[in-house]
Formats: sequence, C-alpha cells, structure tokens
Amino acid sequence: MTGAGPREPWGHWSCAGSAFTVRRIPDTGPGRISADEAWAFESTPYTQEALALDFFPSVDEAFAHRPTHSSDLPEPEPFVAKIAQAVVEVISGQRPATQLIRHTSPTVYALLARRALVSSRRLRSGPRRPAVVRRIRLCEPADGVIEACAVVVSHGRVRALAFRLEGLDGRWLMTQVAVG
Repeated sequence: MTGAGPREPWGHWSCAGSAFTVRRIPDTGPGRISADEAWAFESTPYTQEALALDFFPSVDEAFAHRPTHSSDLPEPEPFVAKIAQAVVEVISGQRPATQLIRHTSPTVYALLARRALVSSRRLRSGPRRPAVVRRIRLCEPADGVIEACAVVVSHGRVRALAFRLEGLDGRWLMTQVAVG
C-alpha cells in the first residue's frame, strides 16, 4: 500500500491497482474553550459536548404532597386498625394489593405487591382462616405522624406488623412498613 506519506495522513491512497481518496471529516461541533472561558459568560455557563441532565429535578410546588396537622386529620386509631387488617390480608393473599394503592407510598405499595405475589404462589387449596388483628398500639412522635404496631394472627401464626403513617394532603399515608 502506498500513500501520501507519514507527514500527510489525508490525501490520495492506492491499493492493489485501485486508487481512492481519503478526506477529512469536517468538525461540526462547537469550538473548544477553556474552563475559565466557560464560566466567564454572564448567562448560563457553557457545557462542552455534554448532555445537560438534571438528575434531581425540583418538585413542582403545585403538585407536591402537603403535610397536614393531626388536628386536620381523621382519628388515627380506627384507620390504623383497618389498614393493619388490609395489609395482613394482602400479605396472606386474601385481598388484592391494588386496594392499598391510595393509602400507601409508592415504595410501600411495591413491597406489599411483591409480598402478595409471592404469597399467591404459595396458596394451598382448602379452607383457610382469615387473618385477624388482635391488638394495636400507636404513638405520635411528631405532629401529623403516627407510628403503629399490630399483633396479627394469620394462618395459625402470630406476626408483628409495624408501620408509619404521615398526614399528607388531608389523609393518612403509609410511608414505612415492616412485617415480622
């Protein structure tokens, strides 16, 4: 192979009797500038061949959850008993997880839906006893926050259920859950 030589990489080349021309691809990107020049602009800083992404987008204040004071929320004890019963029924496969979507945060819903899917695979045929909440305890560590625990009997097993409710948008929302 013969070419234009080592000093001229762009030019005319020939290979085994056929000739072809190599041409340089034009650089269409923005011109290179130093970091000091990039920050010297009065407006937004210049980025060099980088895709500007906001990995932590700000939440639009109009659509964000608004904390609610305990005085503006319904009485927590009846709600705690009902939500504990519903969570245990979901975990044991007696209730669809979608019924809890309005009362749980996305992470809690994902956890409960996964537990429901696993329990549905383990279901045995025949009569089953319904899950029953035996006792509940709750405390209010801060205004608009309830931490609760429940003693539950499900399929002959005694279990513990602990969760956190936060007052958001005028209702109780389950933001944490632990099943023992």
